[in-house]
Amino acid sequence: MTTEVGRTTAPAAGAADAASTGPAATYEDAPGPTAAPPAPSFGEALRFWLKLGFISFGGPAGQIAIMHSELVERRRWVSERRFLHALNYCMVLPGPEAQQLATYLGWLLHRTWGGIVAGALFVLPSLVLLVALAALYMAWGQQPLVAGLFYGIKPAVTAIVLHAAWRIGSRVLHNASLWAIAVGAFVAIFALHWPFPLIVGLAALAGWIGSHLVPAHFAPGGGHGGGQGAVHGAAKAPAGPAVIDDDTPPPAHARFSAAKLAAVVAAGLALWSLPFVAIAAWHGWHATLTQMAWFFTKAALLTFGGAYAVLPYVYDGAVAHFGWLTASQMIDGLALGETTPGPLIMVVAFVAFVGGWTKAVLGPEALVLGGALAAVVVTWFTFLPSFLFILAGAPLVESTRGSLRLAAPLTAITAAVVGVIVNLALFFGWHVLWPRGLEGPFEWPAALIAIAAAVALLRFKRGVLPVIAASALAGLLVSLGWPVR
Repeated sequence: MTTEVGRTTAPAAGAADAASTGPAATYEDAPGPTAAPPAPSFGEALRFWLKLGFISFGGPAGQIAIMHSELVERRRWVSERRFLHALNYCMVLPGPEAQQLATYLGWLLHRTWGGIVAGALFVLPSLVLLVALAALYMAWGQQPLVAGLFYGIKPAVTAIVLHAAWRIGSRVLHNASLWAIAVGAFVAIFALHWPFPLIVGLAALAGWIGSHLVPAHFAPGGGHGGGQGAVHGAAKAPAGPAVIDDDTPPPAHARFSAAKLAAVVAAGLALWSLPFVAIAAWHGWHATLTQMAWFFTKAALLTFGGAYAVLPYVYDGAVAHFGWLTASQMIDGLALGETTPGPLIMVVAFVAFVGGWTKAVLGPEALVLGGALAAVVVTWFTFLPSFLFILAGAPLVESTRGSLRLAAPLTAITAAVVGVIVNLALFFGWHVLWPRGLEGPFEWPAALIAIAAAVALLRFKRGVLPVIAASALAGLLVSLGWPVR
């Protein structure tokens, strides 16, 4: 008897690019556990989700790999196929797939509260840490030592964004149709200044049309974050029977019910509308907190392609339109987001904190409290849709296990995302290399740091954290006058 590792019976399009890169590995059955472990208690699961919130470094690939290692291989709470089936669904959705996967698995194990706890603990440690770092940044970010560190971090962030474009593009741009969509998206946002939602909509339309004209060009190919590559990259022999195994029937709470769906949707709408109306009544429609709540609700529904895909939209609103922070501060926030646990989209908490501080949403005497309140508000409205997607859709997904497919429009959207991310990298590079505009000096030390960071990421496959650390050290040396600028 053999077991196929890393492949569901019908993988979602785009969810399993790693599954399409070669034949699935097979293993002869090896001696191992013959019985499933006891089902975890709610307290045991809570301790694991809390731990995960503090160790979830490495972006979605690293976070998904941690969950796979812990939940599938070591603890055997869910089987390989059930894990991948949940991941397939999460990769179809807008939003951070690793956080959504944690929510899904927590829900599968311990009903609604299990999902809420798992998803919330995936985010809360990062929120607290980013609020603290943002407060320190606003208070002391202009000190020479801190400024020197960020001098090196900024060009590293530019290289990291370019690396993200290359990583996604190498997965999805496999033919002329997808290349044309990527180039068109770049031209649309760089030269024509079209808004990101319009580009997403047109890309989806192109994918729908293309699936009828050249269906082979829009076959399953690329997800939005690198998810299953973390699972497939190091296949291991089957771990043994799991609490929720391949053939385990969905538990009672996981069975689809129209009444349950209506109740979840109604609760989700209430949890969105009540805080929004309260904020609008407190501050007014045009106030900073109200506009943040509305803006980041829209952003949460546009995060196809992962955090890097929505960053141009966040920049356009937060920097160019509302003036909540500067372009330089946005780059610094992305760097902090890269070095903290949790989903990268948590950079919105930094954006909100700086905006709440800059706009003094609670008055000039309470800048830290105002920034913290803005960060909490934005986190709530950014992640609420993710919980709603899982709690409303997961029962339907469980009832159709093995048949979930990702439509061609998402493949086209992912291709467009590549062009959008390249535009973001050019924007960051412009502000890093010519911080005073073309009339100012060219920052050649920053250019050298960016090149070195790009080589480390692309050629030597170094991790983001070591690259940022080395770049920060180089920036500090430059700020101290070595080498002489």
